[in-house]
Amino acid sequence: MIYLILSIICSVTVGVLLKLAKRYQINIMQAVTWNYLFAIGLSVFFFKPDFSTIGTHISTPIYFAIGILLPVIFLVQGFAVRLTGLARTDIAQRLSLFISLCAAYFLFNEHFDRLKYVGLILGFIAIIFTMYRKSGNPSSKNGWLYLLLVFVGFGTIDVCFKLVSQITVIPYTTSLFIIFCIAFILSLIYILYLAITKKTKLQLINFICGCILGLFNFGNILFYLKAHKAMSDNPSTVFAAMNIGVIIAGSFIGIVIFKERLSKWNYFGLALALAAIILITLSKLHAVR
Repeated sequence: MIYLILSIICSVTVGVLLKLAKRYQINIMQAVTWNYLFAIGLSVFFFKPDFSTIGTHISTPIYFAIGILLPVIFLVQGFAVRLTGLARTDIAQRLSLFISLCAAYFLFNEHFDRLKYVGLILGFIAIIFTMYRKSGNPSSKNGWLYLLLVFVGFGTIDVCFKLVSQITVIPYTTSLFIIFCIAFILSLIYILYLAITKKTKLQLINFICGCILGLFNFGNILFYLKAHKAMSDNPSTVFAAMNIGVIIAGSFIGIVIFKERLSKWNYFGLALALAAIILITLSKLHAVR
């Protein structure tokens, strides 16, 4: 369980760092770029990628798709945290698993039982209530749109990673290394473009914050993989604990520490989200046929 706890801590910490970025005037794009540079170094140290297989498969389109999506969704997540809060953003991110489940049904022909159907229905209802917010604040009136993009973006990335996992000619951890490299190169090109055309300064503080962000972002992945390896006989426990843990921890930190205000409908959406994840987990355990 220690790996699960560490993965949850790392995942929520990423959201907290994005929440604090505006307060300390951190350039998120620059931080995200250096985050991937740090992740590359950690990948070499922990994953020891098979470089002999990289040259012949680095041009695989799915790698470039994820390499583009990762930094983009990072930026969207940052805006969502700023405008709607950590709690609602974490819920939207975790509810993105329903896109993965739909893809599993329509693309990968996975069997669905009654619990999974009910869980999906509750999940989509939860999305509506979680995103709902009646507010007169002009800066947050479009917050629901960023939550929707977080939901769709992370769900799409999950589906893409599922496709990557089906590539058998190259180890999965090596694929992660390739994706980090592509994400870093594309992000670096973009911030250099901004530096040249918009005169945006490349600041050391953004590099330092990016390394910290990369540490926790990579830690989330590393500990999640280790948790699955350590609990290989019960993957549903890992799945449930990770999703429920992040939702609860993110909501607690957002509400208690950052004083974020959730409406009664948002709390109702939170409850539905937890119920949906529990039902889907029970489905994975084949509690009901």
